Amino acid sequence: MVETKVLIRKISIRKLWNAFLVLITFYLSKWLKRPIHLGKPISLSIEPTTSCNLRCPECPSGLRSFTRPTGMLSVSMFKQLIDELKDTLIYLTFYFQGEPFLHPKFLQMVKLAHQAGIYTSTSTNAHYFSDQVAKETVESGLDQLIVSLDGITQEVYEQYRIGGNLNKVLEGTNKVIEWKKKLNSATPRIVFQFLVVKPNEHQIEEAEQLANSMGVDKIVFKTAQIYDYENGSPLIPSIKKYSRYKENSDGTFSFKGSLERSCWRMWHSAVLTWDGKVAPCCFDKDAEHVLGSLKNDYIRFLDIWNAPSYTNFRKQLLEGRENIDICKNCTEGIKIFE
Repeated sequence: MVETKVLIRKISIRKLWNAFLVLITFYLSKWLKRPIHLGKPISLSIEPTTSCNLRCPECPSGLRSFTRPTGMLSVSMFKQLIDELKDTLIYLTFYFQGEPFLHPKFLQMVKLAHQAGIYTSTSTNAHYFSDQVAKETVESGLDQLIVSLDGITQEVYEQYRIGGNLNKVLEGTNKVIEWKKKLNSATPRIVFQFLVVKPNEHQIEEAEQLANSMGVDKIVFKTAQIYDYENGSPLIPSIKKYSRYKENSDGTFSFKGSLERSCWRMWHSAVLTWDGKVAPCCFDKDAEHVLGSLKNDYIRFLDIWNAPSYTNFRKQLLEGRENIDICKNCTEGIKIFE
């Protein structure tokens, strides 16, 4: 309820009109089977950094398997982007790959977006919440803080969050909760995100109890993306509703989703990597389908958003997503949260 109220307060008539244009042209494109696009992005995912302190087994950042360089987002580039899109942008996610709180000026960027009237959210492994950082997080105006909690005992937690310390996560979360109380702030809304894999699926009920006892605002259970799932994986949960994959009669696995000839993401949102590359969506982890670059190709984001490269990619989606590699594990149209 708090999240809805905060979000509504940040939606102007201009933002509503832009959202309407995006929505209507998306459905027109599906109907006419050709890309029509009016309006600006409703939401963006921005990558503060690709650096991470953990080594999660299904994460390119954790595996250190990127083919693209590691670095930190420039504050000046971020400010330029916000100045360009603030009148129509509704939702900003400070996350793509990496741990956002490793960026030394991360909360400065959150504050800039908050002051521009944009709803802000981030996802963290919560290992960097000193008392001061917890206080500054609340003061920044961040609207939503998603904390990865993939187990309620160290033994289980570290099976996925390799190199992680559960006590740090819980202590850091408690610090943010305490500063919310001290500063009489309704934000950030704190969400525990429990990525369900086979090693932790037996702790789902206890995780709910822990979230309630700590006073976090919500806990969600998310299905895990597995890269090489066809022949099975020790991470695929046995509880079917928490798996994106189904077992076939021959013992192999297949993805539950179906690839429709359209994708809402390509009409309403985009991903910006730390070094200014614009990628189509969060499934392009290595930014292999770059549609433009704020550093090299263009000065303005909207020049990229309306460029032939973007139009052609939207056209490919309408013709069929089965030949686009990043679409093959896409969750568009299937339920990934409980």
